[in-house]
Amino acid sequence: MNKFYLTTAIPYVNGLPHVGHTLEYFQADTVRIYHQLKGAETLLLSGADENALKNVQAAEKEGLPIQQFLDRNSKIWHDTFEFLKIHLDVFQRGSNQEKHWPGVQKLWKLCETNGDIYKKEYEGLYCVGCESFKTKTELVNELCPIHQTKPELIEEENYFFKLSKYQDQLIKLIEDDELKITPANKKAEILSFIKSGLEDFSVSRSNERAKGIGVPVPGDPSQKIYVWYDALTIYMTGIGFGWDEEKFKKWWPADLHIIGKDINRFHTVYWPAMLLSAKLPLPKQILIHGFVNLKGEKISKSVGNVVSPQDVVEQFGLEPLRYFMLSQIPIDADGDFTDERFREVYNADLANGLGNLVARVARLCEQHGIKTDSAPAEFDHDIELLLSEFKFNEALFLIWSKISEADKEINIKKPWERSKEEAKPVLEDLVKKIRKIAFNLQPFLPETAEKILKQFSGEIKSAPPLFPRI
Repeated sequence: MNKFYLTTAIPYVNGLPHVGHTLEYFQADTVRIYHQLKGAETLLLSGADENALKNVQAAEKEGLPIQQFLDRNSKIWHDTFEFLKIHLDVFQRGSNQEKHWPGVQKLWKLCETNGDIYKKEYEGLYCVGCESFKTKTELVNELCPIHQTKPELIEEENYFFKLSKYQDQLIKLIEDDELKITPANKKAEILSFIKSGLEDFSVSRSNERAKGIGVPVPGDPSQKIYVWYDALTIYMTGIGFGWDEEKFKKWWPADLHIIGKDINRFHTVYWPAMLLSAKLPLPKQILIHGFVNLKGEKISKSVGNVVSPQDVVEQFGLEPLRYFMLSQIPIDADGDFTDERFREVYNADLANGLGNLVARVARLCEQHGIKTDSAPAEFDHDIELLLSEFKFNEALFLIWSKISEADKEINIKKPWERSKEEAKPVLEDLVKKIRKIAFNLQPFLPETAEKILKQFSGEIKSAPPLFPRI
């Protein structure tokens, strides 16, 4: 049986999920449902990045013991997936000493055996927000451009990973699409970064600076493994690396990592280099999306413009949020989320578009006693092609063009003005089109698609509107 293993990014749990996070989760669920409908056994993994300094700082600020803070916040992140009706097969936590730590230490030892980990004195500028060292050229007015904070000057003895050794190999793998990076603008961006010259990076920190949390460095209890080295390994430990080799062999390598553009470098440079060093297979593809902005500004706690997914769903419904994220934000650019735009898209596309078409045709079918038993069993080729390229917005645009065509057909053929015999073939044709629209819609709006397919099977009856106008 064919398999498909995909992951979302592993979020830091120092803060809570906001509406922007749902973009990635809906993208992952859409890809997963598509592969399930094509007959694949799928596994969707996420987790909690718990060994970061920013988690310690957030716990201290609240006056909570670190583990209590991690337990509470990790549960909130896990429950957010459930709230969004996205079922995770695995939610792997970084503080799991039984099923995560052994795999992290195993990866370390494999890289060490290959001669790629060494110890040296180091001084550098560390951004806690990014959990990474910054060069002066990366800073803007001496501040981290993402977090607008001044990095801290750190001086200590750490272990380093020989990233520079893998520069040429990474360029070739990415250029040849053996490590496929989508979209093209993000692939070009990372190739430019690698070609500018890679430097070895620190993969540990002292216990004092780690404040006691994190996976111990094998053979050196004075140091903890660097958070990114640790967190990236979740993609493997979640499926058995270090504790269930049979399960790991079944699912690894990942078919797809879905991540945000701010962590491109960690996933397309550091991660594959670590795997090359350990002589482990690389993930097949990495999909990198942009940010969801609020009125042009990145959604973040520091700016104070956080909108919770719960608030949006409680007001407008889950699938309208899902539709907005997938249809309005192209894969290769940032997108904007505003209340005004959301309402506009909801009314135009969902209430007046899909909802209105389904209601009109169902009512006419009920009046004319139309029945159906034919079910489409495959996707339109164009939809499959766009889904394979993760062009979710273009695929939905195509589906909505079919909705417009069906609307025009009703207005031109006016079945309500025809006799029962004349109206029957017109309505049967419209029913086929609606069923096809619903079939293609399944990965994007699974609940809505299921409602339509149920309504338009057997004897067709009217039903409450799918999307009442706002």
